[in-house]
Amino acid sequence: MPHAARTPATPRRRRALALVTAAAATAALLTGCASTVSLEAADDATDPACADVIVRLPDTVAGEAKRTTDAQATGAWGDPASVLLHCGVPPYGPTTLPCGNVNGVDWIVDDSNAPTYVFTTYGRTPAVEVVLDYDVVGGTSALDDLRTAVQSIPQEAQCLDADDVLSTPTPTPAP
Repeated sequence: MPHAARTPATPRRRRALALVTAAAATAALLTGCASTVSLEAADDATDPACADVIVRLPDTVAGEAKRTTDAQATGAWGDPASVLLHCGVPPYGPTTLPCGNVNGVDWIVDDSNAPTYVFTTYGRTPAVEVVLDYDVVGGTSALDDLRTAVQSIPQEAQCLDADDVLSTPTPTPAP
C-alpha cells in the first residue's frame, strides 16, 4: 500500500498545533491532579452494547472516584487507578475458574495474580472485564457498583456448578 506524501509543516499548522497543545495543557490543569488513565481497548470495544455499558458507569466505584481513560469502552476509578473496566473482551466458554453471582451478574474470578483480581462477566456478549487491586478495594462492593452498567448487556447463560453439570436426573416413577 503506498504511503501518502508527508505535508510540510506550515506556519498555520504550527500555530494550530500550538493552540491544541495549549488547550490540552489547560484542560489538564483544570481537571486537577488526576491524569488520564492509559488503557488499551478490547477487541470488541466497538460493539454497540459496550456504548450502553459506558454511558451507565457510576461516578464512584467502591468509594473511588471515576477517572478519564484514553481507550474506547473502558473505565477507571481511583488515584492511582485501583479499578479498571474493559468492555468487549472475549466471552468465556466452559472454564474451571470459579464463577459466582453478585447481585444478578455472573462473574468468573481469576485470582492468579493476587492481590490483583480479574472478574469477567459470564453469559453476556460482549463480556466485561473488571480488574481490581484488592489492596485498595473489595470485589463485592466494586462489582455491585458496576451492576447497573453491566446488566445493560442481556444475560444469555448463567454459571453452573459441578452438581448442575454432573448430576443425573432422577427418573420419575411410572404410575
